[in-house]
Amino acid sequence: MPTTVQTPEHVERTSVLRHSLLVRITHWLTFIAFIALLITGIEILISHPRFYWGETGNVNTPAAFTFHIPSSRDSVPTGYGYVLPDQNGWSRYLHFEAAWLLVLTGAVYLIYLLATGHLRRNLFPTREQRSLRAYTTRIAQYVRFKKSAADELHTYNVLQRTSYLVVIFFLFPLIIWTGLAMSPAFTAAFPFTSSLLGGRQSARTIHLFVTIALVLFLIIHITMVALTGFRARMRAITLGSSRPNEPELTPEELP
Repeated sequence: MPTTVQTPEHVERTSVLRHSLLVRITHWLTFIAFIALLITGIEILISHPRFYWGETGNVNTPAAFTFHIPSSRDSVPTGYGYVLPDQNGWSRYLHFEAAWLLVLTGAVYLIYLLATGHLRRNLFPTREQRSLRAYTTRIAQYVRFKKSAADELHTYNVLQRTSYLVVIFFLFPLIIWTGLAMSPAFTAAFPFTSSLLGGRQSARTIHLFVTIALVLFLIIHITMVALTGFRARMRAITLGSSRPNEPELTPEELP
């Protein structure tokens, strides 16, 4: 999720500002859009909890896998003797609106990353971090709960940088692509968007797995915030600054 940190050369400076206004706005808009997409996506999934591979898929087509839950449509066999309330109408509409909010917010944040140099300075691994040893060392420190050196305060470690880059430049673009590839109107104009993925049903299946990956990232992100000072972190990402007397946290404690 969008956030900002200070670089090592700023560590010695005393400043309570941690997140710019634009970062705070895009952070919370991204969070709101993702939660809306998640809730409405679950409602859409309930209407047909079967997943396929290829261009087409229906109840008469063998499924790649199935969620064994009640459906909100009586035309979908689930083995249950009842159906859930059908929320497919409003959920699809809100899903579409939330998706556009996520896309526009992401575009603004990406422009910010490129225009300010934040991407190069704080998200790309440094020269020293571009090695397998840097990853294994950081993993070992996490496992042993070892504190980091003081000169790494307010910077992202190699695992944090890598995870943010994967989310920003792989998972988010892929979930947008697979979402568009499920749209009949969009694929009619740009058929390659679904054919490159193996078909519309393949896009839906990939969309599900990307969503699961993003949910796991969100859970880890929130867990780290809770474990490393929930009030301070929430104040920083909401108001933009922390109290001067609040202790600084080590890199692995940064959300």
